[in-house]
Amino acid sequence: MTASRDAVLTALKTVADPATGTDIVASGVMRALNVDDAGAVRFVMEIPPAQAKAYEEAKTQAEAALAQVEGVSKVSIVLTGHSEKAPPPDLKPQRKAEPAGPQKIPGVDRIIAVASGKGGVGKSTVSANLACALAAQGRRVGLLDADVYGPSQPRMLGVSGRPASPDGKTILPMRNHGVTMMSIGLMTNEDQAVVWRGPMLMGALQQMMTQVQWGALDVLIVDLPPGTGDVQMTLAQKAQVDGAVIVSTPQDVALIDARKGIDMFNQLKVPILGMIENMSTHVCSNCGHEEHVFGHGGVASEAEKWGVPLLAEVPLDLQIRLASDGGAPITVSQPDSKQAAAFHAIAKTLVDSGAA
Repeated sequence: MTASRDAVLTALKTVADPATGTDIVASGVMRALNVDDAGAVRFVMEIPPAQAKAYEEAKTQAEAALAQVEGVSKVSIVLTGHSEKAPPPDLKPQRKAEPAGPQKIPGVDRIIAVASGKGGVGKSTVSANLACALAAQGRRVGLLDADVYGPSQPRMLGVSGRPASPDGKTILPMRNHGVTMMSIGLMTNEDQAVVWRGPMLMGALQQMMTQVQWGALDVLIVDLPPGTGDVQMTLAQKAQVDGAVIVSTPQDVALIDARKGIDMFNQLKVPILGMIENMSTHVCSNCGHEEHVFGHGGVASEAEKWGVPLLAEVPLDLQIRLASDGGAPITVSQPDSKQAAAFHAIAKTLVDSGAA
């Protein structure tokens, strides 16, 4: 019998938060809870750095409490702390002289854009899993969530809290699962809409590229919003993008927009590294019947038409969705699973080709 999420939460409510006196669930210190089908429980405790010792005791208590829950096979708790002394960075556009033409981001060797012409095709899920798969290959990986209006990477990577800015200008990114990450979603509340016109959006994107202290990275994955608008143009015109990966489902409606995405990158002189067919096939977990919900082979035909590689056919699978919603992508939570295999294959192809 697999442990239920409710049973896990009930057990965690018996663990006191040293800072508030309430339990770690009610206080919000427990984040990104994930309970998989094998009974493995994973979550993050976001703590005040000065009270690390007290929270080590709380972590031990949480592990002991979960050990008593029927169906729990493994417990993994990560303590993370972020300074609250520094104010969040100002992401308003600043008018100043800028160098002409695309520039290298300091410390970043290569940039790969992950794009789609249409929303809802799983581009952000692919981005998160690709970043984690590249980290598993030993690459130093960054992930920039450039989907300003719909940032989802904080949830998918299990990251919360506001990035620090020691001097009000330099932004210190977050890190989890071996990936250094920055997102506008870390600057706003989860339910808060970003109501910006193009100039503000482009200014925020440039600051996230140039004022974030990325450190030394082999590759920076940029999760782009759907479409062919301001963000895509700003990225290609301001940063040296080494290649783009196009994500699409096999259905004709998605492929129409994917073609526009490819044409946009061709106009911007950004090479296409390949295409990914997401939600390619669904295999029933009860009977094993394979069904092509959105059709099949459309992306392969499109890739052949454009003369670019088909990097992978990623299945439509419940575990991929659950892992992403739980803050630990399938390449992290179930790295040896068949669901994760496609993402690991993409990462290996990009590394072997020198693109990542």
